Amino acid sequence: DMQDVEFTVENGKLWMLQCRSGKRTGQAAFAIAVNMVKEGLTTKEDALMKMETDHVKQVLHPAFSNEELASDRYRNNVVAIGLAGGPGAAVGKIIFDTKEAEARSAEKLILVREVTSPEDVGGMWASQGVLTARGGITSHAAVVARGWGKPCVCGCEELLIDEKAKTMTIRSSGKIFKEGDVISINGNTGEVIGVEIETSSALVEGSFGIV
Repeated sequence: DMQDVEFTVENGKLWMLQCRSGKRTGQAAFAIAVNMVKEGLTTKEDALMKMETDHVKQVLHPAFSNEELASDRYRNNVVAIGLAGGPGAAVGKIIFDTKEAEARSAEKLILVREVTSPEDVGGMWASQGVLTARGGITSHAAVVARGWGKPCVCGCEELLIDEKAKTMTIRSSGKIFKEGDVISINGNTGEVIGVEIETSSALVEGSFGIV
């Protein structure tokens, strides 16, 4: 398997500190599996067994293309980074109120909350994605989003959310987003992008197509 290796060199000697199976995105998991089979390092059966359910979910959901990820528009507008709570990418207007999100379900919305609770599930379902300022990958927002296959970025401590004023402020830059502003979230990396980034549907090609 692909490994994450920690080592140090001391007095001309190589010391291996730690070795474990490396973390990877869905796209990377498929590429690694295909390459290892091609290089004769593993069998097709073993390569498939190393694929995780989340890897498959990631490549089947709308995502940002490699071209978009490498573009200046994307890289220059990453305003905050949280935890990757749910797979895929989403673009939509900021909305803070769950009930209002349910009423406007025909629109593309990103539900932004300090933290979610069971009372928010209606708004979460109605939105394209979920963004929270608090909570880890086992938080309510992340668990529900993953269960539904909905993009989610959680625990984004850079965000100062004022639900009464309906604003979201980036602590490091002071940039303020208001309800109705369009943002994008990358549930695979935890990045929050302050502009609209075009998403693309899953294509059965490349390493994914081979598998």
